[in-house]
Amino acid sequence: MAFQKISTQAIIALKDALSNIYWRKKDLRQFVELTIENSAIVSTIDWQEQLKQESISILIDRMVARPDIFQNDLLRLLQETGNFNDFSHLQYFDKDGNLIKRAKQAVEKLRNQTKGYFDAIEELKKAEAKREENIQIIKSNVYFSQKLEELKKAFFEIAINSNKQNRGFQLEKLLNDLFTLFELSTKSSFKIIGEQIDGAFTFDGTDFLLEAKWQKILVPASDLYAFGGKITNKLKNTLGLFISVDGFSKDGIENNNPLTKQMILMDGEDLMMIFDGRIRLDEIILLKRQHASQTGEIFYKLK
Repeated sequence: MAFQKISTQAIIALKDALSNIYWRKKDLRQFVELTIENSAIVSTIDWQEQLKQESISILIDRMVARPDIFQNDLLRLLQETGNFNDFSHLQYFDKDGNLIKRAKQAVEKLRNQTKGYFDAIEELKKAEAKREENIQIIKSNVYFSQKLEELKKAFFEIAINSNKQNRGFQLEKLLNDLFTLFELSTKSSFKIIGEQIDGAFTFDGTDFLLEAKWQKILVPASDLYAFGGKITNKLKNTLGLFISVDGFSKDGIENNNPLTKQMILMDGEDLMMIFDGRIRLDEIILLKRQHASQTGEIFYKLK
């Protein structure tokens, strides 16, 4: 079977353009996976330890070496990367304008190297219908990652704020933004009493009361009992989520009081796992609820 020859200059231009259109390696990886059909090859590349340029170069070289498998995928990458014209996702990282400028130049160079490649490639028309959908998926994920970065930064800013009242207001906004990002918007606004924040949300068909504290002492068992009393006064299936940034006392976590068996607990380390993108907010709530149902332990420490 004859394959359309892709010039060395076009391959070099493709590597350069791919290395510049996204700042994060995980966003670039997703772009490639959504563009090509034989996406299993993407997982054979080391995206963690290697530089972005190295990972892309190895990936493209492996595809070039097997035109019997990756010919159409290479052409798809050439076309989709050459059609790239929205660089707004780079603005968050582009302090001096060089990132966007370099990305535009690399894509323009690729276009010049690939003129006329696609006139007779009928298979590529199939990919065109999915192009806009894939771009929207990537944009959504890039936005999500950037919002998490912003929330993480806000979290650190709150940590160094010595004004308790201001810290309470900042934490209120942070949690509102976090729950909204994961589409777990609270049913009512958080109400601040000192540094205590109360609210309610629905997750997986279950109504939750929410209580959160950021103080310099471990939350004692008495606070958990008080929260348990609030939950008991609601409908039978209502549960509670208690967030204590600085953690909980041992007597609160390990007691067997029935008032505490209606809640799950989260601490600052749990929040950092969410801000770092290691786990989603909805996933951590689900895991903690499942663990509590199976073991009776209200504080499940994720690794």
